[in-house]
Amino acid sequence: MKRCVAVIETAWEPDADTHLAMLEAALREARTRGAELALLPELVFLPYFCQNPSREPFAWAEPLEGPSLERLARWAKTFGLVIVTTIFERRTAGLYHNTAVVLETDGTLAGIYRKMHIPDDPGYFEKYYFTPGDLGFVPIETSVGRLGVLVCWDQWFPEAARLMALAGAHLLLYPTAIGWNPADPQSTREQELDAWLTVQRAHAIANGCPVVTANRCGFEADSSGRTPGIQFWGHGFLSGPMGEYLIAPEHTQNRIAVAEVDDLAMERTRQAWPFLRDRRIEAYQNLLTRARESPPGRIGPNFPKVPDSR
Repeated sequence: MKRCVAVIETAWEPDADTHLAMLEAALREARTRGAELALLPELVFLPYFCQNPSREPFAWAEPLEGPSLERLARWAKTFGLVIVTTIFERRTAGLYHNTAVVLETDGTLAGIYRKMHIPDDPGYFEKYYFTPGDLGFVPIETSVGRLGVLVCWDQWFPEAARLMALAGAHLLLYPTAIGWNPADPQSTREQELDAWLTVQRAHAIANGCPVVTANRCGFEADSSGRTPGIQFWGHGFLSGPMGEYLIAPEHTQNRIAVAEVDDLAMERTRQAWPFLRDRRIEAYQNLLTRARESPPGRIGPNFPKVPDSR
C-alpha cells in the first residue's frame, strides 16, 4: 500500500481568524497536491503556553469532543484527508492531557493517543499542565493504514517507537513543538537539531518503519518575560525505513511538503535488516527497572569493595 503524506509546519499567528485560515489553506493545498494524510504540529490551535507555569492557559483546555475536534472533523471531511495533531484536553476538573487526535476522511474520530512522556525543563514546563497518558502505545486504524502516533518528547524514547512498531504500526508520526533558546550559541543549536533528527531517523532504521514529523516554526515569546522565548526550528521530515529522507528537513516558515511512502519498502527493509527477528526478548527484563544499580560498596562488576576512609 502506498500513502501520500503531507508535513505541514506552521508558526503561531496571534490573530485567531488569520491562524485558522492559514491552517485551512495549508490542508487544502496538501490535498490538491495529492496528500491523503496530513500531519500538523503539536497543539496547533494554541500558542506554546508551556514556557512558564501559569493558571491562565487552563482556560484554553477543552473536552475531547470540543470546538477543536469539530473544526478538524470538518476539514477532514471537506478535503478527504486523514488529519493528525494534538489538542489541550480537559478530561475532568484538574485532569488535563496533551492528546493526539486522528480524524478520518469522513470526519469521524479514528482514535486518540495521550502523550506519555511529559517534559519538565526550562521553557517546557509541561508537567505543570499535562497528566501522562494512560492509553499505552496502540496504533490507530485508518483508511491510510495503522498509525503509530506519538507526541514530541516521546520521540526521544526508543521504547515508545519499538512498542508501536511491534503492535503493527505502518507509520510513526510525531506532532512536535521544539526549538532553540535564542540565547544559546550556534554550536549548541546545531548539536541539538542534529540529535533531534538523528534519534528519530534511528527509530525508523531500528524498526524498519517510516517516520513522519511536523514541528512548529517561528518565534514565540515567553509571556512571563523570564526567558528569551523559543525559536521553533521546523525541520519536519518524512523518513523511509532505512532512515532516508523522502521529505528533507528545512528551516522554513509555514511549509507544506508532500511525498509518497510505500509499505513494500518497509517489508523489504525488514527482510534485509531483520532486527525484529533477532531481538533477544528473554534477556530484556531489566528494561522494566528505572536503572540497574551496582551492589553497595562496588562501582562495577570487576572492582573491589571501596575501603572505608574513616
